[in-house]
Amino acid sequence: MSRMTMIEAVRSAMDVSMGRNEDVVVFGEDVGYFGGVFRATQGLQAKYGRTRCFDAPISESGIVGTAIGMAAYGLRPCIEIQFADYMYPAYDQITQEAARIRYRSNGDFTCPIVIRMPTGGGIFGGQTHSQSPEALFTHVCGLKVVVPSNPYDAKGLLISAIEDPDPVMFLEPKRLYNGPFDGHHDRPVIPWSKHDLGEVPEEHYTIPIGKAEIRRAGAQVTVIAYGTMVHVALAAAEETGIDAEVIDLRSLLPLDLDTIVQSVSKTGRCLMVHEATLTSGFGAEVVSLVQEHCFYHLEAPVIRVAGWDTPYPHAQEWDYFPGPARVGRALTELMEA
Repeated sequence: MSRMTMIEAVRSAMDVSMGRNEDVVVFGEDVGYFGGVFRATQGLQAKYGRTRCFDAPISESGIVGTAIGMAAYGLRPCIEIQFADYMYPAYDQITQEAARIRYRSNGDFTCPIVIRMPTGGGIFGGQTHSQSPEALFTHVCGLKVVVPSNPYDAKGLLISAIEDPDPVMFLEPKRLYNGPFDGHHDRPVIPWSKHDLGEVPEEHYTIPIGKAEIRRAGAQVTVIAYGTMVHVALAAAEETGIDAEVIDLRSLLPLDLDTIVQSVSKTGRCLMVHEATLTSGFGAEVVSLVQEHCFYHLEAPVIRVAGWDTPYPHAQEWDYFPGPARVGRALTELMEA
């Protein structure tokens, strides 16, 4: 089995999908000859030609609008928004057009597009290259929202997304592209080549959208996370010595509520961790569901650890970023409650 970074796994997913189905097309800003700003599409244009992997103008609304038209025509566009921060001009096309085609046509038409977006911080990108806008999509009926935390999941989930009949927002935590970053910014990052989840089959495989994964079994407290925060949560559990069960959501919409409920009902405590701004972040929805479904099992209030309610601060990157120290303090607080 090959060892891949998350970038290579994403590229492999598109390569496999383009090879299996000539209706799959890839386009976006600089994704053709240049291979993408993170090189996720490197080599695809040379392999499949300029009609199936090509550059688009710097117009996010135009990119998404074109993809919607292609999907209505019968193609399966997998498009890239260069950074998640740049998706706002396309928000109208995503939420008012792509998300509603199935409903508007009473099921006669679907919109099989994938919108890939590097998301999150930890790369000193400042306020316009570090945002985590996933909650803006989970409120929209008709969209699916996926956030992988490792190369193996990234490939399997992206192939599933490309084969899905409905629009999928595929958010790729850019801080995980080259290794499983655990929040310790002052330490070297272990490469994916030395991590079990860096083992990725070269052939076609899928991971179901809507199914979470338990990354660490535990009995004292449930930690729910996704993306980069999965690795931060694992580090915090190890460093505190608390017997925490860590759930990697993988898919935010649809959400694997059954796995969450089973875990919290067992542990009696719950911590939600995400990098995005605290207020109205996706964690608020998860906490509400835990309260609704696990109230009589809870032994302490549910706690959230998240980013500040500010624009992403360049100068205070590692204070804003929920690291293992902040998550560890929350775990200790939960156990003492």
